[in-house]
Amino acid sequence: MARPRFLPDNMTLMLIAVVATATVLPCTGQTAVAFDWLTTLMIGLLFFMHGAKLSREAVVAGMTHWRLHLTILLCTFAIFPLIGLALKPLLTMFITPELYLGILFLCVLPSTVQSSIAFTSVARGNVPAAICAASASNLIGIFLTPVLVGLIVVAHSAGHSSLDSILKIVYQLLLPFVAGQIVRPWIGAWIDRNKSWLRFVDQSSVLLVVYVAFSEAVNQGLWHQVPPSMLLSVIVINALLLAVIMCLTVFGSRRMGFSKEDEITIVFCGSKKSMASGVPMAKVLFASGSIGMIMLPLMLFHQIQLMVCAVMAQRYAKRMQEASVKAEIGAGS
Repeated sequence: MARPRFLPDNMTLMLIAVVATATVLPCTGQTAVAFDWLTTLMIGLLFFMHGAKLSREAVVAGMTHWRLHLTILLCTFAIFPLIGLALKPLLTMFITPELYLGILFLCVLPSTVQSSIAFTSVARGNVPAAICAASASNLIGIFLTPVLVGLIVVAHSAGHSSLDSILKIVYQLLLPFVAGQIVRPWIGAWIDRNKSWLRFVDQSSVLLVVYVAFSEAVNQGLWHQVPPSMLLSVIVINALLLAVIMCLTVFGSRRMGFSKEDEITIVFCGSKKSMASGVPMAKVLFASGSIGMIMLPLMLFHQIQLMVCAVMAQRYAKRMQEASVKAEIGAGS
């Protein structure tokens, strides 16, 4: 039976359970240290698996449609962050500086892979281009997101060691990813046959990081710092961000003369943000005491984008079907 469009997905339900567990039973002391080491290992394994999974041939083949890919990358890594920065005077009236930093972090993340492709397929868009665009976004994001985060942290936070962040990025993200790319010729086929195992590593890494981060945040009084009214403000801000970027991708792609199939690909790849990449990156890039606050906007955005994109994909599919029927009638008359 199909899942109702507004029912949270399984990953969201697990995240809610993990946050609830961290709220009631936060890890402390040596347990917290052990979990921290475990999450570091899981993040390294995650990026190793992503390196082994990513097909360089698919990305290279997709670059022939450079105009579409450049548009998606600009939406993901330029327009989205600029929107977050432009809205600062408004956003800081309703949320704390830590939560605003979380909004900025959300804005510089790469696009999702699985859901971007899935929604493009449902909406009858350019699926091969979506595969290439989502893969390229994640590959570039491994390098570009930390750079953008560094610029944002320097501008909006004090006492951050950029050298320490660079070293963490290198040995926790880049080295495992490069190692995965190197061994892909030998294990790539096995990875392709066992995508469910990669999904398990993916989700386990995210859940572990969320549990450890929210445990520390709860120990430091997270829910006293984020009352229900501020939580509602974050939800509204996320919805506003998604609405703005979706309007820009829809009308921008039409003004630039893209086909309807390419428009669909731009909308779903250019407006999505990856929680699977964002949560591990937050663990690497930010001080442990602030991770909970920084990840909160991303976790809420994750569910909002799934619900909104599910509705939009169905509407696009209906329009494409109606257009196809009209074309057939016109050809037959």
